[in-house]
Amino acid sequence: MAKTEVILIQNIVGLGGESDQVRVAAGYARNYLIPQGLAVPLTSANKKRIEALKKRRGDREAHEFSAMSELAKSVTNLIAVLAVKTGEDGKMFGSITPGMIADQLKTQFDIVLEKRKIHLESPIKTLGEHVVELRLHTQVIAPLKVRIESTTPVVLPAAPAAAPAAGKEEARTRTESRGHRRAETAKVEEAPVAEPTESEGRIEKKQRASKPDKGEKRGKKKDE
Repeated sequence: MAKTEVILIQNIVGLGGESDQVRVAAGYARNYLIPQGLAVPLTSANKKRIEALKKRRGDREAHEFSAMSELAKSVTNLIAVLAVKTGEDGKMFGSITPGMIADQLKTQFDIVLEKRKIHLESPIKTLGEHVVELRLHTQVIAPLKVRIESTTPVVLPAAPAAAPAAGKEEARTRTESRGHRRAETAKVEEAPVAEPTESEGRIEKKQRASKPDKGEKRGKKKDE
């Protein structure tokens, strides 16, 4: 396959940046790069444009670095929330992709980010919080928190029947009633015996003194 050299006028992912001289397939250069204004053929006249292209490239990269550095500071305080469908066991259907995260950043925070800058070590397949890596620039990498939530309604267990609860209440009432009766009985048994007053004591002594002793009665009968 015939090859040709071109000078890139714009940054092309996987190929190079402005002012780079690259060797590509002749058909690719002739049918795509040059017609789209992305590159020019490598000629003596075009070589004079390299310095201007290098300056423009430097300015662009400095602006990108500044913008991505500011974005990195912002995203570290954000949590992108994605809602997914799950089964009754809480397992997700499918997995989270960089494209889905990019869409949510646009919807939730109005942040436009290419999905190729969102790096996942492995597909996200579980609910909860995860941390993904944003490769915003060759010199700027930032973490982004992603929370995966389920849209599937949670089925709560059925409420317990009222009858058992009523039975427990009745049993508790009976127990409390028995306890009250025991307490009242204990109070009666423990009630102190009232001591006789001083006047009652004198009356009782007089009564005992006025009654003849049994022995004395028997003696009188014998004398008679």
